[in-house]
Amino acid sequence: MSRAESAAVITGVGRSRVGRRLGADPWVLTAEAALAAIADAGLSPDDVDGVSTYPGAFWSTPGITGAGVDDVRALLGLRTRWHCGGGELAGQLGAMVNAVLAVAGGLATHVLCFRTVWESTAQQAYGGRAATLLDGGGSGGRPVRFGRELAQWTTPFGIGYPCHAALDMRRRMELAGATREQFAQVALVARRYAAANDAAVYREPLTMEQYLDARLISDPVCVYDCDVPVDGSVAFVVSRAGHAPDPARAVTFEAIGSASGFDEAAAMMWDRTDLKPADVDVAQLYDGFTVYALRWLEALGFCGAHEATDFVDGGTRIGPDGELPMNTGGGQLSGGRLHGFGGLLEACLQLRGEAGAHQLPDVPRVAVVTSGAEAFTSALLLSR
Repeated sequence: MSRAESAAVITGVGRSRVGRRLGADPWVLTAEAALAAIADAGLSPDDVDGVSTYPGAFWSTPGITGAGVDDVRALLGLRTRWHCGGGELAGQLGAMVNAVLAVAGGLATHVLCFRTVWESTAQQAYGGRAATLLDGGGSGGRPVRFGRELAQWTTPFGIGYPCHAALDMRRRMELAGATREQFAQVALVARRYAAANDAAVYREPLTMEQYLDARLISDPVCVYDCDVPVDGSVAFVVSRAGHAPDPARAVTFEAIGSASGFDEAAAMMWDRTDLKPADVDVAQLYDGFTVYALRWLEALGFCGAHEATDFVDGGTRIGPDGELPMNTGGGQLSGGRLHGFGGLLEACLQLRGEAGAHQLPDVPRVAVVTSGAEAFTSALLLSR
């Protein structure tokens, strides 16, 4: 089978300032990350001939997108042969999948792939996700059709966005005997990793007592089960294999999973490689809510169905000396909501041995990265 993955490598990574309510122009944040990634690849903007992003310039809630492909082409003066940006992708990392396909198909040689958010500032100015969906906008004319169509089935029953995770968590508590103390381990271990990562938003210690006493958002979801809206941008350069300025620092795509659904995306990824779950040294799993990271652990085959809470119990297995270090930069729970791109950046840094103070004791060789939940999913298997 011809594999597109073998034709592409990640040659550059970059990150802007990331923080709560920075009040910074999202275009400026985008330019910071993009220029950093291009420089990290050993390239100049003149070398970039493709751009890929999620979700593009328009989306349903304030701040969930900070720039589109046309914005970036204008900002950096790029002359592109190919570009793609849109919300209906295979999870947030679908933008990376598209970039791989573009270089594999010969449409571009170096694709700038980026993700920008400014939710923290925008929600302070316009109101949060729920306010936007209910009032029909309130966001300076931003389109809200997508959000209204989804919300019409849940809002009349008082079901907000966190309720979906709450239902999943409650089901696990009833069917598998899961406890809040077990769910807490995802958040607590992420915070311990974040303490050593100066790019993480929340780095102060988090205790089990604080987790259990925290404000409930939608029982049993508490505030520490939820990822953190931030302002920031992350960017990558995906290059055609053989065109990496510094091959020693290039990160290789082993397999892609772009199917719809946790299990389906994971199965597709494993079908495209000879590697197995036991070969994975580090996992950066989507943790929009703690339960989503558990869903991914099960889907990827690290444990059986409804066994993930037992897998993370005590935090040892997913800690830095465990069999599967997970969300080693703090994840979205402590590092900030960057929709899978933050986890991808962390995976690249760990594989390169460039994660600084939070580098794992043994530099990993294989990493898995996931994004999204339910039908909106994607998975990448990477190596050095």
